[in-house]
Amino acid sequence: MSTPIAPAARAPLVSTAEALATLLAAATPLAARETVSTLDALGRVLAADVVSTLDVPARHTSAMDGYAVRVADLSHDERRLRVSQRIPAGHAPEPLEPGTAARIFTGAWVPQGADAVVMQEQTETAGDAVNVLHTPKAGEWITAQGADIRRGAVILPAGTRLTPQALGLAASIGCAQLEVSRRVKVAVFFTGDELTMPGESLAPGGIYNSNRFTLRGLLERLGCEVTDYGIVPDRLDATREALAVAARGHDLILTSGGVSVGEEDHVKPAVESLGRLALWQIAMKPGKPLAFGAVRRDAATGEARAAGAAGEGEAFFIGLPGNPVSSFVTFLLFVRPFLLRLAGVRDVAPRALSLRADFTQAKADRRNEFLRARVNAAGGLDLFPNQSSAVLTSTVWGDGLIDNPPNQAINAGETVRFLPFSELLG
Repeated sequence: MSTPIAPAARAPLVSTAEALATLLAAATPLAARETVSTLDALGRVLAADVVSTLDVPARHTSAMDGYAVRVADLSHDERRLRVSQRIPAGHAPEPLEPGTAARIFTGAWVPQGADAVVMQEQTETAGDAVNVLHTPKAGEWITAQGADIRRGAVILPAGTRLTPQALGLAASIGCAQLEVSRRVKVAVFFTGDELTMPGESLAPGGIYNSNRFTLRGLLERLGCEVTDYGIVPDRLDATREALAVAARGHDLILTSGGVSVGEEDHVKPAVESLGRLALWQIAMKPGKPLAFGAVRRDAATGEARAAGAAGEGEAFFIGLPGNPVSSFVTFLLFVRPFLLRLAGVRDVAPRALSLRADFTQAKADRRNEFLRARVNAAGGLDLFPNQSSAVLTSTVWGDGLIDNPPNQAINAGETVRFLPFSELLG
């Protein structure tokens, strides 16, 4: 009687920290850069430091509407000063005459000789003079030259992702254009014969392709240049052909579905036949079947090769799970930082908050859990009651994810690590 052959042992699951480290180690920032108008640079990543060529403010300026004075002129009993000039913002003042005051407005240059501004609420007008009701200290209500920015200072370092306030800061030193990394080019497709687009009739067993909308939105929010190849049939040859075509001209191929271990999960073997997989299956919940690797750009066959797809190098590949919450969570935790690093962002880690759990979860999981939760009126966290990876409503109801370590229960009142969606979606 023959001895039965034992099934091959599966490789151990990779921790979330190890998986992220693997992706980020591979994500060498793109070398290509371009110059864009500062008005059009929102969300782009700086490829070079922005260095100020001037002081901001360029001269001492008034921080209030009031009167520019010389403090020494107010050190005796006489509190009435003749108003010798009027200085609106944007007008060059004359030097301040001794024993006089200058009517001045917020943002205007302080005249030479003045060393304080008395706000108008602490004065009384008297014809062409002003009664000063307050004795100021030297420097009062004056914003010193260069108080905000000094000439030669790096105000925005390379690797900064440009926010509206960063654009305003660049504009404040006169930058009309900025040098940025080119956009990351991402090809995306979705596998599953059950997938149906909204607006089409559902066949028996069919589901609407929500992941296409979620992932496209996430990619566009990150400023990627997206090519959407739609739904690919659940066949190995179709998956191989889609990967080969997508490898041409893209930095990353992103897929959803087909990376598990079922007979209809063709993405993993297709990638291995056209390139390599460096990572597969993560010790996390939701999102265990996540794959990372690369597809050769010279792997194009058939129609793609005829179209001139052969080329050098590789396109990165990330395969996300098909369940909608798993796909959403793994994108936020792995794809987002990977894409940001490719674009040249240096600090890609989201800022976490330490918040109180206002619930109890007695059952611990052996994997790193990412629980959908939201902040309540008392400043604690409430847990969405159904943590299934298919319940997409939890991602709209929630404010973020609780990063719960493996084998750890949560008791009400304990402090947990919370990742707000405001950090993960930006």
